[in-house]
Amino acid sequence: MKLLIINGPNLNLLGTRETSVYGSESFDTYFKGLLEKFKGVELSYYQSNVEGELINKLQEAGFSYDGIILNAGGYTHTSVAIRDAIAAITTPVVEVHISNIFAREEFRHNSLIAPKCKGSISGFGLDSYRLAIESFEAPPNLP
Repeated sequence: MKLLIINGPNLNLLGTRETSVYGSESFDTYFKGLLEKFKGVELSYYQSNVEGELINKLQEAGFSYDGIILNAGGYTHTSVAIRDAIAAITTPVVEVHISNIFAREEFRHNSLIAPKCKGSISGFGLDSYRLAIESFEAPPNLP
């Protein structure tokens, strides 16, 4: 199985940014742990603060990967263009958020991308990514 994790704006600062919300572990450190845990999965990772670069990566991977795990950061709530890119590709996308977006500011409660995703995982810290990987490994006809 071939999966791509795409992180959007400000997620390159994990481990130093708002540690009370996002924790103190860097994504690079966490990603190394994912590689160890999921040795049978071909995992890759991409991060950009630029909306157009995220769209380019979705389009690049969107017909050749088994799944994409997307944390679009603040673009979750604002980007019709990222939503359209998800709708245009055939690879299923799981939306991920480290914090519980529904327990935060009201403007974060609306995800423009969620309706075009296979599912959404929110509020489990960095383990939201692990859960997303496991969702691709689960049997497709779960009740």
